[in-house]
Amino acid sequence: MPPEGAPPRPPRETIAAFALEGRLAVRQGETRHYANIAWRHDAARDEILLTTPLGQGVAELARDAAGARLTMADRRRVEAPDWEALSAQIFGAPLPLTGLPRWLLGLGEGPPPDSGWRIDILDRESALPDALPILIEMRREDIELRLKIDEWSDVR
Repeated sequence: MPPEGAPPRPPRETIAAFALEGRLAVRQGETRHYANIAWRHDAARDEILLTTPLGQGVAELARDAAGARLTMADRRRVEAPDWEALSAQIFGAPLPLTGLPRWLLGLGEGPPPDSGWRIDILDRESALPDALPILIEMRREDIELRLKIDEWSDVR
């Protein structure tokens, strides 16, 4: 549900841009990582800021017409032509990130079955038909990502 007093949101199928804030948990084998996430998305670009639970910057991810980039806290930078190539460099396996904005909105079929990824919406902000997801899980082999969305904003 939009915050009280906020303008009504468009139907989910027509949303082209959004911002969200939340928490991310990543498990790969026995290794676990936790971060806060702030994500701004529109058709031309994505900007994702990951911070520690105490707010210290960990990494910035960006996607635009020039490609995808990860800038870490120590200013090291990894670049690739797209999200999938970038995630393959980082995790050793491509994450289905190109379609993720649509899947975050609860739209689309999810990643192709042959990708090995499964995406499940575990909770929504309400039972209304256009309610946005607030808890999403992505899994593939020994990688699991859980995204808890605390706030959707600038939805248009």
